[in-house]
Amino acid sequence: MMDGAVCPVTAAVSVGGIALAAVMAWKAKERPAPARFAAVSAVIFAGQMVNFPVQFGTSGHLLGGVLAAALLGVPCGVLAVALVVTLQCLVFADGGMAVLGANLLNMAILGTGVGGSIWQRLASAAPQHRPVTLGLAAWLSVLLAALGCSLELAAAGTIPFSQVLPAMLGVHALIGVGEAVVTVAVMALLTSAALSATARRPVFFLGIAAFVIALVGAPFACQWPDGLESVAKTLGFLHASAPSFVAPLPDYAFPAISHAMLSTSLAGLLGAVVTFLAAWGIATTWRRNPAAT
Repeated sequence: MMDGAVCPVTAAVSVGGIALAAVMAWKAKERPAPARFAAVSAVIFAGQMVNFPVQFGTSGHLLGGVLAAALLGVPCGVLAVALVVTLQCLVFADGGMAVLGANLLNMAILGTGVGGSIWQRLASAAPQHRPVTLGLAAWLSVLLAALGCSLELAAAGTIPFSQVLPAMLGVHALIGVGEAVVTVAVMALLTSAALSATARRPVFFLGIAAFVIALVGAPFACQWPDGLESVAKTLGFLHASAPSFVAPLPDYAFPAISHAMLSTSLAGLLGAVVTFLAAWGIATTWRRNPAAT
């Protein structure tokens, strides 16, 4: 959908934004423990595999940016979503290498960084309405990502901004409702008396949820095109092309397994495990700094 100078520019901006998030995370007085960071990253990976219908012929999936920011803090939330998006590209060919920078910009920098910052400001202004502010920020984070994508497509000359923006915001406003519902529901569950009694219970729950969602939920995900694909098809800029990068498990499937649902299930489980381990490895570096909690 996009090539030209936009790709290296978005890559440079994303590298800068993620590097800034890493520095802020390292210097933060409070940071999530490795197990928490790993569990949140894994559950976001699994959640993004499960598309849900938003209107006939169009589906959406979790972005998870505001959820990550609420559970990990904004800088660490950016790192978690960036890790998920990168692994999706490298392991599952979900998004091309050329547009990895654009996907990181839209989902990690805008959706998580800006969306999470909006939530923090809203939560500070109205602490008594935490579920409302959380849901509103989650909804806005999806629109921010859609706005970023629209700007990139227009800058690349793929389609005029005046055509793509209304279509992208229209469908992603609906997807954002699902994002808001999931975000508020997960936070309500994690802060309930049953799970918040000890610090380990929410982490254990998230870890188990990630593996169950990837193993059981992913094979039953809605097969309709997601918001961007639906808009691209409608406006005529969705074109098939040969992949520029060969991933080991393209399209979330084991090539050697013929049973489609089993192949997706095992690929999803492996993806959740890889995400968990990679996130754990990243977060263990924080132990060198005594600020980690």
